[in-house]
Amino acid sequence: MTAHGASRAALAASRERLDALTDSTSVDAAKLAEELAAVTALLDREASLRRVLTDPARTGESKAVLAGQLLAGQVSGTTADLVSGMVRARWSGPRGLVDAVEELAALAELTAAQRAGTLDDVEDELFRFGRIVESSTGLRAALTDRSATVSAKTELLSTLLGGRTNPVTERLVVRLVTRPRGRSLEAGLQTLSRLAAARRDRRVAVVTSAVPLTDVQKQRLGAALAKLYGHTMHLNLDVDPEVLGGITVRVGDEIINGTVAARLEEAERRLAG
Repeated sequence: MTAHGASRAALAASRERLDALTDSTSVDAAKLAEELAAVTALLDREASLRRVLTDPARTGESKAVLAGQLLAGQVSGTTADLVSGMVRARWSGPRGLVDAVEELAALAELTAAQRAGTLDDVEDELFRFGRIVESSTGLRAALTDRSATVSAKTELLSTLLGGRTNPVTERLVVRLVTRPRGRSLEAGLQTLSRLAAARRDRRVAVVTSAVPLTDVQKQRLGAALAKLYGHTMHLNLDVDPEVLGGITVRVGDEIINGTVAARLEEAERRLAG
């Protein structure tokens, strides 16, 4: 495998780990995004650190231990474990790792918006902000001025976006503007729009059953849901002994309730009526 191929594989694996984490409602996606953004800033500042964490001569385990020690007490255990897992992988170079951590921060923000049912709004706002930047040379100059302080740019964006856009949109744009990392503003906004579009197309079904589903049941359910929604579905499985039988499936705000308990409640309502 080439170095660039290894980086692509490492990024794909990192995305899968992030999805597994954020599919759990117990994980605060917005907090995870904030902490991953802080790790991105740390790695971007510390050239020697990012070189050590991507050094192919070091074992993955030694790099993971080092990352865990550095991040202990600075971020949550969830974030530290995620980053430690990332540095175990092989990357094409230091920048590949930093780019990946930054991308996961953006994806975690978009997941927070998806949970809140506002992902479409965020995608639209990113697109419209990009159009505004393209049409206003003065605004673009102010936002990309290297002599301007971070606080000045943040204040300008707060004036432009605060209360007018989704908080996720504002956070994503502020990070992009204040930490461009050598990219043009337009390229950064295009990347965020692409990530939002990809996230919107990912459909997740939260499945609750009284007992664990068999592999055959998972396959049948996944196929049925894919046919119903026209998308390949990722199943996030949960077991609740209080479910008397059957399953409950939640896709976004829609609930497909097939439990025995739900059918009993419906029968009672009909009898009472």
